[in-house]
Amino acid sequence: MTVALMWEARAVEGRGAQLLAWVREQRLDGTPLRHETLTAPGDRVLVITWWDATYDADLPELPEPAAELISRPVHRWRFESATD
Repeated sequence: MTVALMWEARAVEGRGAQLLAWVREQRLDGTPLRHETLTAPGDRVLVITWWDATYDADLPELPEPAAELISRPVHRWRFESATD
């Protein structure tokens, strides 16, 4: 089964580049099948990782950035592949 973890944060206005740099410095404890980092207007950063695991597996996730870097708590979602 493939599980995708989504991590999305919104930076304080004007600090999107700093949030992106912070995300790129983070290391996961394990190697996902795939890893992608995306950005969007509004200083948002989205990270999606895909894992060969069950839906409820204990998987490594990115931490919460420093409070002064983000404008709200991180949003996290977990999905399983519908094609497996």
